Parts: sequence; C-alpha cells; structure tokens
Amino acid sequence: MDAAQLKALALVCTLTPSPKPSSSELLARQIVQQLSTHDVECDLIRVVDHDVKPGVQTDMGEGDEWPAIRQRLLAADILVLATPIWLGHPASVAQRVLERLDAELSETDEKGRLSMFDKVAVVAVVGNEDGAHHVKAELYQALCDVGFTIPAQGATYWVGEAMQGTDFQDLPETPEPIAGATAMAARNAAHLARALKSSPYPAG
Repeated sequence: MDAAQLKALALVCTLTPSPKPSSSELLARQIVQQLSTHDVECDLIRVVDHDVKPGVQTDMGEGDEWPAIRQRLLAADILVLATPIWLGHPASVAQRVLERLDAELSETDEKGRLSMFDKVAVVAVVGNEDGAHHVKAELYQALCDVGFTIPAQGATYWVGEAMQGTDFQDLPETPEPIAGATAMAARNAAHLARALKSSPYPAG
C-alpha cells in the first residue's frame, strides 16, 4: 500500500438505531466526505446497530460484536468519534466505546507500544444545549489516554439554542462556521495521520 494512503473509521454513537436519521451520523458523514478529499478511504459504523457488550476487555465473549469493530479500527489510521449530548455528557454508546477502548491499555504492538499509537482521533458533537466543549474534553482525555493523537482543532460541533427543538439534521443547510470547522478537523487529521505513518512514535 502507498505510504500516503490512509484509512479512517467513523464510530457514530447515536442512541438511534438505523434506518432512522441521526444528526450525529450526518455530522460524521460530513467529516468523512472531507477526509475523502484528502485521499482517505473511509468507513462508518453506527455502533448502536451492533451488540457491543459492556466491559473493559477486547472480547467479552459470545455474541460480542466489538472484536470485529476493533479489527476495523486497528486497520484504520484515523478514528472519527461522533456523539450527541445528553444531560450534558456524551451518549451512553460513546461511553461504552471508551470503556471497550480501555482494554487497549494492555495491548501492545511488536515494539511494545500501545496498539492505538500512531492513530489520530477527531470528535464530532451535536446537541440542543450548550456543553460541546465539555463533551469534547471528556472524549479527548479518554482517547489520548489509550494512545490516540488529537490534531490541532480536531473537532467539529453544532449545538442549537437552549430550550428549543431544532436538530442539526433539521437545518436547511450546514452553517458556514460548522462546515469550516469540519473541513479543518479533517484536513488536520489527514495531515497528522500521514506524518505519523511516515514517522511513527518511537518505542520505549
């Protein structure tokens, strides 16, 4: 494979199963579309459609669909983690993903480095109340702990006015500031992932 070729996996943590529309998935797909303009091959999974068992191991046994998702993540250079805000926090599905990623603290490559080293993560957040910065901070901290690298301005988000019911997917078009943030997050993620692919983190 060309050293410049990158792969991305978007994990959409909406609480809404397919085929119902999802604002979180819409924003994730906008990041994916931007990544594709930087020669990144992209895949997307709506996590709630899969039986991801609770736990902090790479495989929680019979029926657990996380191991298959994990293999796709291991093959990717970029993770896009998309979540709605509920009660001021990331959705429970996002928390489930982070808990499963906790297992990576015990997983190392042939050089003894954490399995998620040299991978880049960006975040997408949607909600109808303020709290996007808080949610970003929660996700950033967890992703960094398990080995991901966050690019400069590696997030995009939309939050509507408080005490109203408009969803991101209800907007007639994406506001320019959000579109610009999405493009920048994708651009910086592709740049950083390509740099790490060419020059990985050193072994201890």
